[in-house]
Amino acid sequence: MGLFNRKKKEAKAEKTEAKTEAKTGKTEINTNTEPEKAQEPAKAPQAQGTQGATPAQPYIEAAGFTIVSKSILNGTSKLKWLFRHDNGQGNGWIAFGDSDTQEYVDNPDNMAVVDYNELIKIEPAAANVYYLPFGADLEFRADGTGSYFVDTATGEEIREQVLPPLRAIFEKNLKFLNKETYPEEFFRGLFQKGGIQEPYVLGKADFPTGEIVLSDPIVYLGTQYMVTLEQKIPAGSYPVELCICHSEQVGVRIAAARLIISSQEPVRHEIAMPKGSSKEDLGKPGVWAFFGVDNGLACFTDAKVAVKYREFISGWKRENPGKNEYFEYFAYFFQKSYEKHPSLQRESGDFLLWQMPGTGDRLAMFASGMGDGIYSGYWGIDREGKVTELVVPFINPEFL
Repeated sequence: MGLFNRKKKEAKAEKTEAKTEAKTGKTEINTNTEPEKAQEPAKAPQAQGTQGATPAQPYIEAAGFTIVSKSILNGTSKLKWLFRHDNGQGNGWIAFGDSDTQEYVDNPDNMAVVDYNELIKIEPAAANVYYLPFGADLEFRADGTGSYFVDTATGEEIREQVLPPLRAIFEKNLKFLNKETYPEEFFRGLFQKGGIQEPYVLGKADFPTGEIVLSDPIVYLGTQYMVTLEQKIPAGSYPVELCICHSEQVGVRIAAARLIISSQEPVRHEIAMPKGSSKEDLGKPGVWAFFGVDNGLACFTDAKVAVKYREFISGWKRENPGKNEYFEYFAYFFQKSYEKHPSLQRESGDFLLWQMPGTGDRLAMFASGMGDGIYSGYWGIDREGKVTELVVPFINPEFL
């Protein structure tokens, strides 16, 4: 039994009435597969399914090429079967028509290599399933309820766009962040080695006043928009530890960072409030317990160090008019960090223990998980009610 007949038989045997929750979102993230020039330009004749229902055609940038039955391209059959195989050819998608036979598809002259967007022009619903993983096995249907695909293994109906892996993780994680509290199991598991997780101690950062600042170091540090915490710690130098995750889906990511204040084990965690407020103020107008990131970086530092930092950056900009402090100053140090620890970060560098020229103060900078957003800190508190750590979660490792 050939590939086509085997898949068709499996599909018919495994249909169910199961429904799926709607997935929402707009495709924006490119794949790594470069689009190839079609061997035979495909012109979409009469579009089937939802074709023509809306004036705007879906389009996936850098979609790569797919193998499509010429019967679909010339309009003698309609899209019926869509499979994705890790065969090293293009993006792996293969499309067969409803009238195709095994003999027909076994003849290579009857198959064409085209950009995946050519298939979308014929059936726009194909845009919904593009980001499904290898192994996807789908049947296309069009009925009174619309045009959609069915997963032949589960019976799941796919009527909305499946998000790219990175976007899907980002949106799921967005709903997870900045809660008032989390189960203690979550915090305990963040810095344990195992699975995709690898804890790494970056080094010690300096806190000459004990007033902790959470901030985006490039955009907000040393400005009125940085967040200084209400809770102080004894002046001193403290280790900064990172939870580094090695994800097959999104690569190396920093899932969390913590400032280790004592060797005592925390028994609970509570959200870290900004200066001038308490946990009881949470939810009141104008009171929030998070800091903003707009350059993909976060930091732990001291309030006094933050002032010195802004003075340094202002002086650097006066001496280097028109230049960018990240690309033309810090990028060099992040690159050096990568060269020293290439297995723990992405090529541009994800963490840095930077020593400020002229003062020697050390400041810990690190990538904020999935990038820009708002993040909250959480105090770890021991049995005696003393602060033991400050944790900033960026990603739930379970999502990776």
